[in-house]
Amino acid sequence: MDTVSGTAWRPAARVRGMGTSIFTEMTELARATGAVNLGQGVPELASPPALLRDVADAVLAGANQYPPAAGVPALREAVAAHQLRRYGLAHDPATEVLVTTGATEALAASVLAVCDPGDEIIAFDPCYDAYAADARLAGATLVGVALATDGDGFLLDPDALRAAVTPRTRALILNTPHNPTGKVFTQAELAAVAEVCREHDLTVITDEVYEHLVYAGLPHLPVSALPGMRERTLTVSSAGKTFNTTGWKVGWVCGPAPLVAAVSAAKQFLTYASGTPYQGALARALGSVEEWAAGLRGELRANRDVLTEGLKAAGLRPFRADAGYFVQADVRPAGYEDGVEFCRDLPGRVGVVAIPTSAFQVVAGPRWLVRFSFCKKRETLDDAVSRLQRLGA
Repeated sequence: MDTVSGTAWRPAARVRGMGTSIFTEMTELARATGAVNLGQGVPELASPPALLRDVADAVLAGANQYPPAAGVPALREAVAAHQLRRYGLAHDPATEVLVTTGATEALAASVLAVCDPGDEIIAFDPCYDAYAADARLAGATLVGVALATDGDGFLLDPDALRAAVTPRTRALILNTPHNPTGKVFTQAELAAVAEVCREHDLTVITDEVYEHLVYAGLPHLPVSALPGMRERTLTVSSAGKTFNTTGWKVGWVCGPAPLVAAVSAAKQFLTYASGTPYQGALARALGSVEEWAAGLRGELRANRDVLTEGLKAAGLRPFRADAGYFVQADVRPAGYEDGVEFCRDLPGRVGVVAIPTSAFQVVAGPRWLVRFSFCKKRETLDDAVSRLQRLGA
């Protein structure tokens, strides 16, 4: 126990051990060494000017008080229209769309809504670190199913997925496009996931925040569009990655009304509601998102290629990134078996910060993978690539 103000106390078990993360450590290393930070996925790219003006106008016009708990109606309607237009998925904006304080809250509220203490949740490993924290807060356990490496990409192992299901399995979190690998699950892989979920009556929580940032001509296919999946799927996305507005924290959940109602019951006691001036502006921006996203994809695709070639030139072995913000690299050619050691050395050696992929692993996996971010200005990437060449010197 610790002593605070003369009183003995200890943190609750659900948060015990949730201390400083590798992200905080690497960010501090970047600050202390003046290194280029390719660790966290904080975009340096521009947002739509019209969207920014729209938000400014809304603030000045007085749209600064609580919105409805479920979100501004115009945004819920815009999200429903987006899902129908892009994926053919029909949702009632009044009962099947919920606006949240970013995708992070949407995921947490979804896990709290569908899982009881003792339940198990499956996720594909490596995975976004919030999934394990959300499971722990709900008293559940996150079970990682490792993605297999194959050449320069990552594959689903259907047999490993089936083996992970137990009588306690309640839900599956599916992240596609995938962070941190940049993988886009294929239609065949999604069909395999859907088969397992239907067979074992699992609820699916999807994290689709990179849905507009797919580069290789592969379409983003929501698993909820597959037969028998809409009625068991909560689809999570947000505006942050699509419009380079991660600080606004506006996300949403779509799904069947009973599931969305359960998420809303949890969400109302987390933030209740937020982001009033952003919500109306984003409702208008979603109507023309395809045109904006096409330009953003082109910029990010070019950045990805610059970083990938730079990593190769530095002697590392990059993996293919078909979507998102990140490139994975095998650091063994640089003489490292452990990505944590590599990342702790890198700022001092060459002046670049990255994140060890082991920070995203629920089960033991390759220790030699490291994640680099390319959602940066071109001059930032050029500087980082130039510095990385010192690895081979």
